[in-house]
Amino acid sequence: MSIYNQIKNNRTKTYILFTLFIIIFSGFFYLLGLAYDNGIGYFLLGLLISIASSVGSYFYSDKLVLATTKAKEAKKEDYFDFFTVVENLSIASGVPTPKIYVIDDPSPNAFATGRDPEHAVVCATTGLLDMMERSELEGVIAHELSHIKNYDILVATVTAVLVGSISLVVDLIMRSIWWGGLSGSRKEENRNPFIIFIFLFAIGVTPVVASLIQLAISRKREYLADASGALLTRNPSGLSRALIKISQYPYAVRSATTSTAHLFIANPFKRKNARTLLASLFSTHPPIEKRIEILNSM
Repeated sequence: MSIYNQIKNNRTKTYILFTLFIIIFSGFFYLLGLAYDNGIGYFLLGLLISIASSVGSYFYSDKLVLATTKAKEAKKEDYFDFFTVVENLSIASGVPTPKIYVIDDPSPNAFATGRDPEHAVVCATTGLLDMMERSELEGVIAHELSHIKNYDILVATVTAVLVGSISLVVDLIMRSIWWGGLSGSRKEENRNPFIIFIFLFAIGVTPVVASLIQLAISRKREYLADASGALLTRNPSGLSRALIKISQYPYAVRSATTSTAHLFIANPFKRKNARTLLASLFSTHPPIEKRIEILNSM
């Protein structure tokens, strides 16, 4: 697949993602409305919120991700090697030099975000910058620039915001039910128990469906970015060594969340014991051992 086809596919995925989000979000609000005897009203509310979230996620998702991960814009005098690596590799890859951010966290990791190469950001943890040799840092940055060049960042960043929106709404409704129950215009004894069951079922299923959408777009792009990054640096062992160091660090990135985990170059939660088939199916990243194996074979 050429880079142009990849860019076209990622843009198409973004439109599909917006459509799925609007359908899931509006449908969930419709079920909520049935439980409160106002299905159409709640459906329209959900439709309005989902459309606003979709538009907002396209233009402001990078800012929300940076705020969520507690990233701060870096200064060249403080992170000279980081800046020069990003600048040099941006020239080599033919993309505009992205803005550079840093997360104050000892766990080594990095990600890219933004809606296109002209509005892109590369972010690394202080742990990554302290731990990596220059060739290893180049491997990581080349990987992230590959995400930027083929518009992976658009799909991944929009996904982070939309999945986070669904999780937030479900959490708020769960808290409301926990503290107040399903109070509404009808008396409790007149409620249809089947409607209540469907609504409660939707509360459990909706976040899972959102996560599956998140996972479906996350894995293949990591292999492609590894290969593209290795091609850019002509040094696959640099990224391979970096991934080994990242995988061996035992602690998670403190500011990572389930909605932003897929953005990072490696799983920020460090689930080292998750070796079962079910755990691998619900992982946001392909097995890091497999990625290292492929890089070492190049």
